[in-house]
Amino acid sequence: MARKKRGRPINGILVLDKPAGKSSNAALQTAKRLYFAQKAGHTGSLDPLATGVLPLCFGEATKFSQFLLDSDKAYRSTFVLGIITDSGDADGEVLETRDITGVSEVDVAAQLKQFCGEIEQVPSMFSALKHQGQPLYKLARQGVEVERKVRKVTVHEITLEAFRSSGQTGAEPQVDVYIRCSKGTYVRSIAEDLGLALGCGAHVKMLRRTQVGPFNEEQCVSLETLEALRKDEQFEQLDALLKPIDLALEHLPSVELAESSSYYMMQGQAVLVPHAPTEGMVRIYSDTGKLLGIGEILDDGRVGPKRLIATN
Repeated sequence: MARKKRGRPINGILVLDKPAGKSSNAALQTAKRLYFAQKAGHTGSLDPLATGVLPLCFGEATKFSQFLLDSDKAYRSTFVLGIITDSGDADGEVLETRDITGVSEVDVAAQLKQFCGEIEQVPSMFSALKHQGQPLYKLARQGVEVERKVRKVTVHEITLEAFRSSGQTGAEPQVDVYIRCSKGTYVRSIAEDLGLALGCGAHVKMLRRTQVGPFNEEQCVSLETLEALRKDEQFEQLDALLKPIDLALEHLPSVELAESSSYYMMQGQAVLVPHAPTEGMVRIYSDTGKLLGIGEILDDGRVGPKRLIATN
């Protein structure tokens, strides 16, 4: 006899506002516990220092988390000029303090331009990227450094939103930036490279993710809100905070299947769909508007199942 799964079989996406000082996995486990969910997963790590948009997938939504992992992201961040840390952010040890005399807002704005478009980055040793199954940041804390391959990423937009001089901050100058970029972009690497270009060094003081694919910070829900609802066992209100799975797939064209085609699709068979796209991936709906999953256009024009939503 199969062992009964612990928790509630809920499906959907929670746009969590990850708090500072908590790892993405710790935030996920807290939300999973509060929802008493059977299955949950996050869609890409945020540094403990970072806050903001962290979509969590529950139940069947976990089958499509890769689409959010691969999606574009947006951030707001504050860089401190003149101080270099070993991690590239405020959580690290200070390695060096440099003179920032003469560094102006005009200089910062001019140097930021080089980071727009396709750029190359070397992942930080303090990133969550894994080497032989171990996150790099764990190796870094052990004093181990490994070679990292250069990665190409795309920064769609990088804007200087504010410049605060030493006189305004009482310490080193700070700059606020807005960044919209492809997956895999390291904001701390941009801060470090900007500091290198300015000759004074820099690190990330604050980082907030404002968007992941179709989800933005206006949709965020805090852990405090979840805890308050769970305390009163308001599961219905908790579940109402979950977004539909197909929001993560809205970049894909959709097809609607007739009742008979839906049946064969759910049996794992490819079906012919009139007026379907000629190539690529598609969202698949039944004739009642229910999301069945995603499929792929085959060479013969039929739609083949790729990842389907389990039905009870």
